[in-house]
Amino acid sequence: MSSSNQTNTTSDIKRGDTGRPRGKNVNDTPEVRLSKLLSYLLRHGAEDKGLKLRDDGSISISDLLRYQKLKSTTFAQIQQVVETNNKKRFTLYEENEQWYIRAVQGHSIKIKEPPLVKFTKETMPSCIVHGTMRSKMPLIQETGLNRMTRTHIHFAKGLPSDAGIISGMRNTADAYIYIDIARAVSDGIEFYESENGVTLSKGLNDSGIIPAKYFERIEYKNSQ
Repeated sequence: MSSSNQTNTTSDIKRGDTGRPRGKNVNDTPEVRLSKLLSYLLRHGAEDKGLKLRDDGSISISDLLRYQKLKSTTFAQIQQVVETNNKKRFTLYEENEQWYIRAVQGHSIKIKEPPLVKFTKETMPSCIVHGTMRSKMPLIQETGLNRMTRTHIHFAKGLPSDAGIISGMRNTADAYIYIDIARAVSDGIEFYESENGVTLSKGLNDSGIIPAKYFERIEYKNSQ
């Protein structure tokens, strides 16, 4: 990827994974910049940039590489980003001799048929925990967990330090909200699993909110 393309690429990643504006990180490698751009396009900005996603949220690599900021990017570079992403945010697959890529979770744009698996009573994880910042807890305890601009509320099956947990919360989280699974499921809250093992929910009655009454307990990082 040329240096000029790297510079242009940052103009489309300033919104970041959350869809909120964020500053340019001059220390990002070309691979990280490409990963951020792919996250932005596949999770948030495809429609704004004139890219059409399929019902499962994927787009053909050939169509993706026609996008102006990716014209000097190669399939091999995209493949490397997919394979080395530590959160396993992307899936790359071949269908009818055509390669496609999609983000597996984290969308703010609505995906018609996201490849999610609904948890059943038998497959429900023993732990569903949402990571956030301690400073946000007063509001969360008052109004509940809110999906905000995302299509789902995100959870992990444990803490980032636990074995096998690769995604579901940021490592910077210092407050952990454990869900009362039995009560939530009894009241009809549904949980799903993404391809990279993240637990997702649309909240109570698909409202995008899980009220605080479904919090089993709250723990804080490094608390005494």
